Amino acid sequence: MRSTSSKNRTTRAAKPAAALLAAALALALTGCGGSDDDSDSGGSKTSGSTSGSTVTLPKLDGQTLEVAAVWTGAEQKNFMKVMDEFKKRTGAKINFVPTGNNTSTFLGTKIQGGKPPDVAFLPQVGVLHQFADKGWLKPMGAEAKAQLDKNFSKGWVDLGAWKGKQYGVYAKAANKSLVWYNTAAFEAAGITSPPKTWKDFLTTAQTLSDAGSPAVSVGGADGWTLTDWFENIYLSQAGPEKYDQLAAHKIKWTDPSVTQALTTLAQLWGKNDLLAGGNKGALNTEFPKSVTQTFSGDNPAAMVFEGDFVAANINGDTKAKMGTDAKVFPFPAVGAKAPVVSGGDVAVALKDGKGPQALLTFLASTDAAQIWAAQGGILSPNKEMDMSSYKDAITKQIAQALLAAGDDFRFDMSDQAPAAFGGTAGVGEWKDLQDFLRNPKDIAGTQQKLEADAAKAYATG
Repeated sequence: MRSTSSKNRTTRAAKPAAALLAAALALALTGCGGSDDDSDSGGSKTSGSTSGSTVTLPKLDGQTLEVAAVWTGAEQKNFMKVMDEFKKRTGAKINFVPTGNNTSTFLGTKIQGGKPPDVAFLPQVGVLHQFADKGWLKPMGAEAKAQLDKNFSKGWVDLGAWKGKQYGVYAKAANKSLVWYNTAAFEAAGITSPPKTWKDFLTTAQTLSDAGSPAVSVGGADGWTLTDWFENIYLSQAGPEKYDQLAAHKIKWTDPSVTQALTTLAQLWGKNDLLAGGNKGALNTEFPKSVTQTFSGDNPAAMVFEGDFVAANINGDTKAKMGTDAKVFPFPAVGAKAPVVSGGDVAVALKDGKGPQALLTFLASTDAAQIWAAQGGILSPNKEMDMSSYKDAITKQIAQALLAAGDDFRFDMSDQAPAAFGGTAGVGEWKDLQDFLRNPKDIAGTQQKLEADAAKAYATG
């Protein structure tokens, strides 16, 4: 877990690639119009199945596979469309089990109790490392590995490997450097273009608030959203090298660069009137609600920060039309460059057998990627898939921009950390940043808590 050589190799972000991605997003997203129904939107009308099969799967009649993942609501429904196709082709039944936000704790308890699911999606690469070290993961078989090598770039392949063994496939990726906005709120406030810098973002938020709209919706009840806020600010402000050092805990959370990032974050979180429901309301708002209260209701919020997966909630839980009522812009530049932070969910087998390996094989195929993309609210790192499968033009362009970065991308910092620090509700970074949202003036105290929790988690793994 402590080794950082492979981590640094697979999550590095060359400045030219980061600049390319940010520029591509800026060009593609800010002016993107059209709805899901537009015939020229660049999206596909596919609703569930592929036109042909590119992968051979075994017959699994009579078998039931248990699949565990964090998704609920629209994200879970979209994933089950992929599972429907797997069931159709193999005859296997799928039992989906939601893990809750404490994925590693949930799975660890199941494994130690002798009842692990067949396949699980891990939202943190650090958890993959921990589980592999404990012998809880089953290496990918030859068929699954062949699909993986054919359809994914080396950077994404390496993220699913540990200590020379391939364990998983990143079937679902995320661009976590996006701000989604309600176009009606922007128009009512007289805002004609999205902000490009953090200073402009704060000015925009104040303008929206003055015009009567809750400016920024924050899903603070889910601590992982707060880590994403911090990571984007830190990457843009402190730069890639510092980001890597903090991710590996080679510098402490009491470092001046963290002080600067928290001070910057407090410029927003410290203004109660700019947050939907104020600080207290933000702390009581879960991620799905942070999206729905931006695009529905009598007085919707104007902006919500989070990844491309926000689209699934917009499409599934609101009447807003992507590209018309809901648009998106890159996270504003805090330093010289806008940040580009990615994340993802890696599918791994926790049981031996033909069934789990067949599911990994399918998830690594273009067939599965295209079915999932057609549902909306997902990016796939699968470089061989038909890009016209994406449900709408906005998501398609986000996906193209992500692929354009090749292997040069920054992976979510908290997802690289031990789960006790970066991936567990109620403790570690999630809890410490929730406390900071509650009291944004306590920068020094927040840093001390972050460092104490990080030191303990990295020492024990």
